[in-house]
Amino acid sequence: MSFDEEWSAARAAAGSNAAMRLNQAPAPTPGGGAPDLALHQDQIGAIGSEAYELHTRLQTDGKHAATATTEAAGALTREGFASGAALLKANTVWEGQVKTLVAACATISNGLNYSVSSHAKDEQQLHADFTASAIDTYLK
Repeated sequence: MSFDEEWSAARAAAGSNAAMRLNQAPAPTPGGGAPDLALHQDQIGAIGSEAYELHTRLQTDGKHAATATTEAAGALTREGFASGAALLKANTVWEGQVKTLVAACATISNGLNYSVSSHAKDEQQLHADFTASAIDTYLK
C-alpha cells in the first residue's frame, strides 16, 4: 500500500469516528443534585496540618547536606576538579528550590487556616443576622 492510499484510509477512518462535543457543563438535574465540590472543616484542617508538617520538616531536612556538600565542593575545587564548582552550583540551586517549596507549603497552610477561620466568622455573622431579622419570627 502506498503512502497516499494509507493516508486516505486513515483520513476516512478518522472522519467516520468524529463526534461533536460541547464545551459546557452538563444540564442540572431536577432537584439540585449533588454539589460538584464539597469540603468539610476536618478535611481542610487535615490538609493544612500536613502542609504545616511538610513545611517544618523541609526547613531542616532540606538543608541537612548543605555543610557536607559545601565542604566537598571546596575540597574538589582545591584539588583542581571542575566538578567542585558544579557541585556548589547544584547545591545553590537545590537550596533555592527548597526555599520555594517551603514558601509554597507555608502559603497553603496559612491559606487553609485563614479559610477555616474566615468561614467560621461568616457563619457566625449570618446566624446573628438571621436571628435578628424579622424572617426569624415567621419561621417559628
